[in-house]
Amino acid sequence: MLWLVLAPSKPRSTFSTYAPLAFGSFENYGVAWANLMSFQDGIVLRWAWNSVWYTAAIVVIATASAVAAGYALAATAIPFRRTLVTITLIMMLVPSVALVLPLFLQATALGLYNSPWSVILISALNPFGVFLAYIHFSTAVPRELYEAARLDGATEMGLFARIAVPLSRGISAMIAFFAFTAAWVNYFLPYVLLGRGESYPLPVGLGVLFSATPALTPAAGTNTLPIGRPEIALAGLVVALPILFVFLASSRLLTRGAFAGAVKS
Repeated sequence: MLWLVLAPSKPRSTFSTYAPLAFGSFENYGVAWANLMSFQDGIVLRWAWNSVWYTAAIVVIATASAVAAGYALAATAIPFRRTLVTITLIMMLVPSVALVLPLFLQATALGLYNSPWSVILISALNPFGVFLAYIHFSTAVPRELYEAARLDGATEMGLFARIAVPLSRGISAMIAFFAFTAAWVNYFLPYVLLGRGESYPLPVGLGVLFSATPALTPAAGTNTLPIGRPEIALAGLVVALPILFVFLASSRLLTRGAFAGAVKS
């Protein structure tokens, strides 16, 4: 991480002569950013905005659906509850890469290919989050609390909204953080489901950009793009910093979520 912070401060022409942790100048940050912006009239900003709103939508949908599903599995008498929990565990074990082809075929059949919603809806599928919420509602919240609320006339929707949700802020933060991390750096699924460059999120767009420059792809030959190792490091920093900021901002809630269910009342 420290190397990513320092590398863009070094001039591209003499980059290799600096020590790995040496600092160049603040001016070089501006030069590296200007070089990134020179690609296709600043399309990097469009990719960044795509990443922001794709990730925000994924986090909201994934967190809300996981908490609701976890509560339903843990605190309601829905049919086939054990079977559904087992299916959730099996889905956690299946590698995501193995699902790309069937998901691509399904998205194409539904007319969602090349649509941002194909990435958002598929990425919001979060069996790990469902299992975390299930464990939380099974262990951290006493079942007597659910029963007392039902005896007082609370409906399932009211019980969920007024009791379960307020008591699940810690686990919700943990689910949201994991969903954010996975969505922000997701490369393969958007690359398969999105065919237009202006629809790419930041990781996919930067991959396309770097594949066109000799800095990472010698086969690019004499390409004149002003993209070198300082620009690559700056792009990596842009991708990594939001994860760090979100982690620091939510660390207290993440700690609360990590210990939720550690002691059963």
